[in-house]
Amino acid sequence: MSKLSNLRKLKCGLEIHSQLNTKKKLFSLSSTPNLSTPPNTTVSFFDLGLPGTQPKLNLEAVLFAVKTSIALNCRINPCFTFDRKHYFYGDQPLGYQITQHYNPIAKDGFLELSPKYDGAELKEPCRIRIEQLQLEQDTGKSIYKLNNGTSQIDFNRADVPLIEMVTKPDFQNIDQVKAFIKKFQYTLKNLGVCTGELETGAMRVDVNISVDDNARIEMKNLPTTSAVTHAIRYEYKRQCKILDQGGKISQQETRGWDGKMTVKLRSKEGAIEYRYMPDPELNNIKLNIDDLVRNIKPNMPKTIDERLEVLLASPYNLKLRDANILVSNEELLEYYNELYELTVIKGKVSKNPINWLTHELMGCLSRSNKEFNKDLIKVDKLSELIIANDAKIINNNNTKLLLLHLINNPQDQNEPISKLIKEYDLANGQQSDGNSTSDNKSGDDNSELVGIVCNVIKDNGKVVDEIKEKGKIKKINFLIGQCMRSSGGKCDPSTFERLIKKELELV
Repeated sequence: MSKLSNLRKLKCGLEIHSQLNTKKKLFSLSSTPNLSTPPNTTVSFFDLGLPGTQPKLNLEAVLFAVKTSIALNCRINPCFTFDRKHYFYGDQPLGYQITQHYNPIAKDGFLELSPKYDGAELKEPCRIRIEQLQLEQDTGKSIYKLNNGTSQIDFNRADVPLIEMVTKPDFQNIDQVKAFIKKFQYTLKNLGVCTGELETGAMRVDVNISVDDNARIEMKNLPTTSAVTHAIRYEYKRQCKILDQGGKISQQETRGWDGKMTVKLRSKEGAIEYRYMPDPELNNIKLNIDDLVRNIKPNMPKTIDERLEVLLASPYNLKLRDANILVSNEELLEYYNELYELTVIKGKVSKNPINWLTHELMGCLSRSNKEFNKDLIKVDKLSELIIANDAKIINNNNTKLLLLHLINNPQDQNEPISKLIKEYDLANGQQSDGNSTSDNKSGDDNSELVGIVCNVIKDNGKVVDEIKEKGKIKKINFLIGQCMRSSGGKCDPSTFERLIKKELELV
């Protein structure tokens, strides 16, 4: 049972709240904030619950919810309503949350999981049923100041539209949970309705878990997939231990996760009574489902499984791991398609360029502390480099070295690859593993190499400050590239790295 004892039966369900990428909030004209928005700057009178203000439904949020319902194979309700969920807390200024308790926008959906598209860990295909999907407003955000024991509230997030998706308790192991969360993230991101990011709070997960059909335990606000899996594993073992010792789990309770263990928050007896009631200020929403689906469905993007199938099949024949990397980043996927066209179709390269993209290029970017951007190295320049490597004009080690150099020295991308190979003596037969073609340039104590390093450090004071003062060690790769340029590529980068660290007193 995916690293769990299979002596006792695990039953698990998920509730996932996802922030929608609408321009405006759910019931006001305030703009939806982003991570850089200053606190309390995108707030309307209604968001703050001021007397006399009334909600006005944002139809873009309804459209996003309908798209999501179609993608999750849900039955869309032709008439849905909004309700008030009453509770009092500082970050909920209305004194209630507008949600959908009685008539949600959609019910009875499902998401298919399979080893082919979702990982061999699943062992066999399974269908996770979706109980319902509802629209509701988010709350504000409490910011606690531990140094003085006070708290502040940022109301930017108040009334941001959410979709809450509730599954049936169909998960029987952790691998199914991980695969579902990943697929759900991809689905919403693919639709363009949500960023799908757990780390930023755009998506938040609650877990319901029971063992051997005993009372259900709810775990709230798990911020990452790792937190979800670790919390389930811990809670499963905790409940098994109680049952193995002859104890009972007869009382429902809510627990939190502190990073190491689950902690009791409240029991059923202490649960909040929300006193749901229909919202008297919002009318019933009626939809012509047939017309709506007929107009929306043809314009929806291909599903994740459909996109993966294209990459897994001929002519690409990619591994699932590489295909997943591509479909999770639209810009990277477009870059790969162009790269494949230039290298394999037009350049007649014998091998698929996926390894150069997802491993070598992404590795170079990581070492250089950069995020992928198609303009960091033009696709035709990377294609030219791969073609030279395939023709054995330049070996693998020197190809990787030149790739790193081009990323950190974009001005050289204006030169033909053949010219750069000749200029830096990187043609096949040259060494880049520490055995330089010129013996008198291979030692750490060589005055010429030390001179090159000192000049590069002197000419790049801003980069040096970032390395020494701000701890951005990966910036050393830029200095290495400059040294390689100055030396004509006749010394291996590891030697320059040692000399740079020595001069900067980092060793």
